[in-house]
Formats: sequence, C-alpha cells, structure tokens
Amino acid sequence: MGRYDRLKYILRLDPERDAHEIYRLIAAYEFPWDITRALELALYRTYAVPSIGSLLARTAELTDRPQKRYDDTALLLDAVVEHGFDSVHGRGAIRRINQMHRAYDISNDDMRYVLCTFVVTPKRWLDRFGWRRLTAHELRAIAQHYRTLGRHMGIKDVPRTYEEFERCLDAYEDAHFDWSEGGRKVSDATLDLMASWYPRPLGPLVRNASLALLDDSLLRAFRYPRPAPAARGLVRSALRLRARSVRLLPPRRRPHYARQNPEIRSYPGYPEGYRTADLGTFPAKGGAGPVVCPVPHAHGEPLG
Repeated sequence: MGRYDRLKYILRLDPERDAHEIYRLIAAYEFPWDITRALELALYRTYAVPSIGSLLARTAELTDRPQKRYDDTALLLDAVVEHGFDSVHGRGAIRRINQMHRAYDISNDDMRYVLCTFVVTPKRWLDRFGWRRLTAHELRAIAQHYRTLGRHMGIKDVPRTYEEFERCLDAYEDAHFDWSEGGRKVSDATLDLMASWYPRPLGPLVRNASLALLDDSLLRAFRYPRPAPAARGLVRSALRLRARSVRLLPPRRRPHYARQNPEIRSYPGYPEGYRTADLGTFPAKGGAGPVVCPVPHAHGEPLG
C-alpha cells in the first residue's frame, strides 16, 4: 500500500453520503496525532470567549478535575468517530453530550462557534504541521460530518460548507474574544494538565511550547506575554520536521482512535473501564428530571 493510496480511496467516496467514513479515515488513519492536537487547540480556543470561559470556570470541571474532563470529552467525541452516528455507542455519546449541555444556559451562537472550531482548527493545523494538506473533497466531508453532529445536538443555523464554517469562526472570534477571569483560569488549568503528561522537570518546557503555538489573538485574550520569536520558531520548526518524517513512513494499517492515546488516564481498563453512558458530568437543572436529546433520530426514539 502506497503512502497516498488511502487518499485515492477517499477521493472515490462521496463527500456527502460517505462523510462519516471519510472523516473516520482522516482521524484514525491519516492524521490521528494531528487531529488529537488540533481538537485540543479547538476546545482551548473557546475559553477566550468570555461567556464560554466563565461558564467552564463556574462548573469547576476543568479546574478541579481537568484530567477526567479531558478524557470524557475525548472519549465521547471518539465514540461517534469510531462507531458512527446511528450506532448504539454513537447515539449514547450524543445523548450524554446533549444532557450535559442542556443543563446550562448556553446560547446557540456559542454552541455553533464551538462546532466551527472542530471544522476549522484541524484544517489550519494540518496546513502548517501536517504531512499533507487536506483536499477540497475531504473538507466537504468534514463539513458534512460536523453538520450532522450539529443536527444531532439541536444547533440551529449551522454553516453548510467549510468556507462558511471558517467565516463564522473568524467573525465570532473578532467580535467576542476578550479577557475574562474565568477564561484565564481554565486556560491555566489546561496548560497545567498538558504539562502533567510529561516528567515534572519538563513541565515548564511543555507549557512554554504550548504558548508558542498560540496566535496573538489568544495571547491577548488570556493576557499571556508574547513568546520570543526564537521560541515560536523552534517549536513550529520541530512540528514541521515531524511532518516531513511522517511523510516518509509507510501508511498506517490499523486505526488509532483517541481512546488509545496515552493522555487518556482516567479509564485504563478500556473497554471494561467505562461505559459511554457514565462519561461526563450529571448536572441537574433546577432539580428537574433527566434531560433528553432535543433531536429525534431515524430509529424513532429520542436519545434520552
């Protein structure tokens, strides 16, 4: 199997009808490490929107239990990628995501923006640090995959194309990125979490490398000092060197899902270590009963 044979196969698939399969091949075969890093950065970006960062700080999930919050988020999104929207595991993951979100007063605009980060940030990451860039065909499929996720989550006015997702993200960040105490608090907690994955002496180096990857709009919103040009250049050059090395490797023959990442530490006994239905938080809104999924699904029963 040649290095680009899987891309040739992807290009034979329909970007609308086969969107989930194309996204699965991208995330689990072509770019598993890069997609993980890009989605980490995508979620991190959202802290710079004060309404999102402040809410996350109030829940204390990212500050008091950052490792579990990271693990649960990765595993819930991973279940949809691995098993599909209509699978038992996929439906269960979406049910849990909706239960958590519906317990809080989150605007549709904020929800749509978070969805946009999942589409746009990986493309921009791969443009800079991937062993190849995504094709227009793949971007159509990614947009369709996240449109489907948005529909299952009850998000309104979801962009239709990658270009629309990108315009929506840029406009929202231009209008809403700003300082908030809560946003800085969850940002610091996230950087500390990432540093904790490495031996303690490397912690400051990991934190500084993470800051070197942030664009100026994020640095301003969190009021971090701008890293030295040499530090930025070194970190980004190292990632580009990695990309060139990956390009020379044979293609991956087995899928690698987020649940297999060493950063997932709360559930070492997978698959016996957890059930999808038990992931995440279980906040009760106003003492009401269980929160149901807002969107009916093809099998005729709500995910709740």
